[in-house]
Amino acid sequence: MPDSRFQPLPGFRDFAPDECAVRNYLFNTWKKVAHRYGFVEWEGPTIEDTNLYLKKSGGELPTQLFRFTDQGDRDITVRPELTASLGRIAAAYQREYTKPLKWFEIGSCFRYEKPQKGRLREFYQFNADILGEGSTNADAELISLAIDCMREFGFTADDFIVRVSDREAWISYAKAHNVTEEDLPTFLGVIDKFERDRPEECQRKLDQFGINRDEIVAFIETPPAGASERYDALLIDLKARGLDQYVKLDLSVVRGLAYYTGLVFEIFDKKKNLRAVAGGGRYDTLVAALSNNAADMPATGFAMGDAVIGHLINETPHAKALMEAALNANKCDIFVIQADESVRAQVLTLTAHLRDQGYSVDMPLSFVKFNNQIQKAVKAGIKVAIIVNENYPQLEVRNLITRESVNISTDDLFDHLQDLLGTSL
Repeated sequence: MPDSRFQPLPGFRDFAPDECAVRNYLFNTWKKVAHRYGFVEWEGPTIEDTNLYLKKSGGELPTQLFRFTDQGDRDITVRPELTASLGRIAAAYQREYTKPLKWFEIGSCFRYEKPQKGRLREFYQFNADILGEGSTNADAELISLAIDCMREFGFTADDFIVRVSDREAWISYAKAHNVTEEDLPTFLGVIDKFERDRPEECQRKLDQFGINRDEIVAFIETPPAGASERYDALLIDLKARGLDQYVKLDLSVVRGLAYYTGLVFEIFDKKKNLRAVAGGGRYDTLVAALSNNAADMPATGFAMGDAVIGHLINETPHAKALMEAALNANKCDIFVIQADESVRAQVLTLTAHLRDQGYSVDMPLSFVKFNNQIQKAVKAGIKVAIIVNENYPQLEVRNLITRESVNISTDDLFDHLQDLLGTSL
């Protein structure tokens, strides 16, 4: 347990080695799946001009900004999300790349909100976006990527569902019920919180539009035929990929940010123990808005945060077992044990040769008792100990998992290690 006298600020985390290993597992999995889909990585600055987030954010975001005035009297914000930076960068560089742009990014984000399970003030997000393609083919490719990220973490169709909605369906509904364009963002905000608000609170908000909550319930639970042609096309695409069992039409999903324009979606665990694992959708007007119409590209994207997916992995036994196996595979392979002070040079020579062959190798930096070295290696989860003593170049190779030992010469060592550990990296 960490010393209680030295704690991070509320909503922020320390990353000791074990936590870093888990974080890297998440990052590596996201990158592996993104590369599999032909996405390329980008990165933006952690601090942006505040106006970038005020232009098209909407919802609660403006109230959650870590916002400052810097020494140059500039109004700046530590990024709360990545899409606004992506829109700015894509507008600036889009002429240099063939479209559609398939870009991903993994970075830290900051929001001043109440810390709770799955919600922190500093968190990491995996963002994947497709820019320059307006068809539902891009939406399907993106949702497939999100599904395959979940599958790569070990989740099955029994563990999660992608709830897909269409903001255009709600815009049509609002127009049919005489909601003005000026009031549309407020109306969509009510729908966004429909599941979280108490029924009486929801009805109070709907009264200003002259709409009864029961009508909204009926529209969500029994959407009229053709409520979303985009969803129908999406489902055909996902069915051809064999992924249709992971999605369902759910018009209660709206997404709070104002820049969404078409299909939107959120991923939830089926046990409903956590908030959304991931979410996103189409934002066809954002790039034009951020560039003052200098660039105009349709776009769709999603984000998956490390806090919620980390909780879900730990609460799902088969996903947790897959993660632990990956973490164990990344531990140090070999500990070279110095049996006495006279063989220091031999330990250094052997360690250097092993590292040159690609093995991960540790050794004592100063001489300590033999048993202490063994205990350190076992505690670190190291698989093999090589004991160097006065009989060098004869060595004792000990399997720290089975506790079996063999005596072997340095000439035969690498063949033996391949049998124990597999080929070198």
